[in-house]
Amino acid sequence: MNIFEKSDAFYLLAFFFIVISLGTVMLLLPGMWTGGGAGRGTLGFTDAVFTASSAVCVAGLGTVDMSAFSRAGQIVILLLIQTGGLGIISFSSLILTISGNRLGLNRRSTIQGFYLDGVEYRPQKIVQSIIRFTLIIEAIGAAALSLLFRNYGERNWLFMGVFHAVSAFCNTGISVFSGGLQRFSGSIPIIMVLMTLILLGGIGFLVLHDVLRFITGKTKRLQYHSKVILAMTGIIITASSLFFIIFERTRLFRAMSMPAALMNAIFQSVNTRSGGFDVVAQSGLTQPSKLLTAILMLIGGAPGSIAGGVKVTTVFVLFAFLFCPADKAGDIKIFRRRLTGESINKAVIYAFKALIVLALFIIALTASECFTEKPFGAIAFEVFSAFATVGLSLGITGDLSTIGKWIIIGAMFAGRVGLIALAFPALARTNPDITYPKGTLLME
Repeated sequence: MNIFEKSDAFYLLAFFFIVISLGTVMLLLPGMWTGGGAGRGTLGFTDAVFTASSAVCVAGLGTVDMSAFSRAGQIVILLLIQTGGLGIISFSSLILTISGNRLGLNRRSTIQGFYLDGVEYRPQKIVQSIIRFTLIIEAIGAAALSLLFRNYGERNWLFMGVFHAVSAFCNTGISVFSGGLQRFSGSIPIIMVLMTLILLGGIGFLVLHDVLRFITGKTKRLQYHSKVILAMTGIIITASSLFFIIFERTRLFRAMSMPAALMNAIFQSVNTRSGGFDVVAQSGLTQPSKLLTAILMLIGGAPGSIAGGVKVTTVFVLFAFLFCPADKAGDIKIFRRRLTGESINKAVIYAFKALIVLALFIIALTASECFTEKPFGAIAFEVFSAFATVGLSLGITGDLSTIGKWIIIGAMFAGRVGLIALAFPALARTNPDITYPKGTLLME
């Protein structure tokens, strides 16, 4: 058996690499770039790769003004966002079945890694369910946003509604409005629609399916996984919203009415965990708010969703590990359930690997920009945003050096594809049953 048959991560990496490559070629075609606002008649190769990577990895960062693309170019970006968003789960699951009609045990375990017991894990059914959920939610969101944009006098209200609905649900945060969505920071209806789409895209298809079954009476109770996701999401949004309203009411939100300020504080809490829309200028945040934003970006959304980050379930397990005593078997009892030592070990290793990769990219970008006098905080914020595939920036993305842009491309790819690859269950290996002597280390 060769490496292509053994590695499930290979198919995922290949899928994203191919789509990014095709997207780059399409964006470089004549007529895709108008040069408006950038002062250039042609789109550079690095900027094309960056834009395609940002769209496919649903990262949302941009080195150029997205409004400078022609309508054809914006449609290409829209298709890349949709393909990347669906590909995170749908297309990767589908590709894993190409080798034959019968699904191997190792690939079945990979797919089951994204779904829980009692939930459909047949690849064809997964794809059908995800596409159905996606199209329905995006259609409703597009209709609502289109009407709202039309009321605001937007000439291209239908396309803008469709584009931003897809961008919001796929947690990309890319906007084709010049200057982003800051002009709508005072529009509570638009913010509410965007926030709802971001939440639905970042909460996970498994949770959506479970909640729908609960609402329709097909099940009497939510699964433990869904309860944890919903509880953690509610706690994080509530706590961070209060934090933002306290620190920004007299600063970034000072010109807003109290309802608008409160809505923007809630949106900032939701947006930072994978949405990435620049509704308010992130550079205007206070230092504590910037720090909290970076932490929220790293946490991300739910597993099995389009959101990035290390995921809220990982954070839940880590906090349980820190504050709840383990029994002799290494298991933790919390909320009338038992978290096994194996689950705790996976969460710790996963988070630790993610932090190491994040630190390496911060070091690399700091080195590449050492002569440009960019603040370290802005550099670290940029890497957090790219690695967590959020798309928020303190305004340095377009000013990065060529090497710096490629480092951010690598961070987006690693954060989108690498973290999912790390979550793939390892292939089973037959190891001899050997008992080694106990090792003792002094810790203090």
